[in-house]
Amino acid sequence: MRHDGAMNAPARIRARAAALCLSVLLALAACATPPPPDDAEAQAEFKATNDPIEPANRAVFAVNDAIDTAVIRPVAQAYRFVLPEPARDGVHNVLMNIGTPVRLGNDILQAKPRRAGDTLMRFAINTTVGVLGIFDVAKGWGYPEHDSDFGITLALWGMPAGPYLMLPLLGPSDVRDTGGIATDYAMNPFSWVGQGAAVTALEWSYVPMLGLDSRARHFNDIDAVKRTSLDPYATFRSLYRQLRAREIEDARKDNRATVPVWFSQPG
Repeated sequence: MRHDGAMNAPARIRARAAALCLSVLLALAACATPPPPDDAEAQAEFKATNDPIEPANRAVFAVNDAIDTAVIRPVAQAYRFVLPEPARDGVHNVLMNIGTPVRLGNDILQAKPRRAGDTLMRFAINTTVGVLGIFDVAKGWGYPEHDSDFGITLALWGMPAGPYLMLPLLGPSDVRDTGGIATDYAMNPFSWVGQGAAVTALEWSYVPMLGLDSRARHFNDIDAVKRTSLDPYATFRSLYRQLRAREIEDARKDNRATVPVWFSQPG
């Protein structure tokens, strides 16, 4: 039993899930006005965009952008200045290695045994030969990294994406991926295993470090969109959807044969 005054894991999960749901409900209060029924072209564009709460989403985007400009971008810039690229790559590799349980769980739920085997092999190789995940040795040995989360799992199960959502701090999402975020958090061992100051520190630093790592790795790309796009909100929305479509399709098409000892094989 924990005595550090923090909420226990189930309480934290419920609290964060409730906060996430509240943000969605508040967004639903500000919906975009559909075009007139007789304007077929505008109706088609409205349905294709699938962003019925665009005014609320744009408001959240504006807040996120302000926070990024004032806080996240400067921190990411300092992070890039202090740590050379090889060191940043090492941090990224460790973060990906820590996320193995979530990735493995989703590989299994997606009925992708070959992917699950690759995930296990990556963890075994990188944790040992790769010195606790600092070096991605497994990639050179024929086990490349792949994306796997519960949003992808739900997509492969046939659940539609639903309307586009811009989440506070977390950024672009949709109804399906928002549910996936909450489930992936619950699957993370930091949410329900262990106790003590060290585990608490790892738990609370893991997600911010993921965000910092992502912002630093895409530093120039994000800056370029914000600097050159006539409508950064629409551009980020389009890029997000293209990325998710590619990740889902990659998982859907990955039907490599499974071998007992997980020897690497061509994709």
